[in-house]
Amino acid sequence: MERNVVMIALFAALIAVLGLIPAITLGFGVPITAQSLGVMMCGTVLGARRGALAVLLFLLLVALGLPLLAGGRGGLGVFASPTVGFLVGFPVTAFVAGLIVEKTRSLPLIVTATAGAAIGGILFMYICGIVGMAVTLDKTLAEATLLATPFLPGDAIKAVIAGMLTSALARARPASVLSRS
Repeated sequence: MERNVVMIALFAALIAVLGLIPAITLGFGVPITAQSLGVMMCGTVLGARRGALAVLLFLLLVALGLPLLAGGRGGLGVFASPTVGFLVGFPVTAFVAGLIVEKTRSLPLIVTATAGAAIGGILFMYICGIVGMAVTLDKTLAEATLLATPFLPGDAIKAVIAGMLTSALARARPASVLSRS
């Protein structure tokens, strides 16, 4: 129990630290950040439930006003911005990524962690993000999808990095990859 709480807090902090890496903000207000890599790793390392809880803890701290999002953003206002769908998608991403890693133990971890990060961090996060952009920017789903397209290559790279880091962590400290325990 204590270990779970520590790991959840540690990974919430990891997402926050990745927000310190300077973001590249596109013209319509959605930044490209390293934080989605942390969200993917919450799931691939901690598993579905703990990964989603780590992300929810992070989002709670953001909602309370801590400037933990890339660019020092925080507070309730970010939940009314074009990024709201991606923020809502963060816990879904971690849960789906973790669930895939947990349910595919017979396959190599690098494969399942990369697949989990890609499916959770691209497919599910983009569904939430595109809907959020469509609503907040008053765009059609097709228009919002086009706006999200520039993020795909970077998020695909982040999914591969999440898979590689999760696999390397499992080799170095197998007990720390809770999604496989």
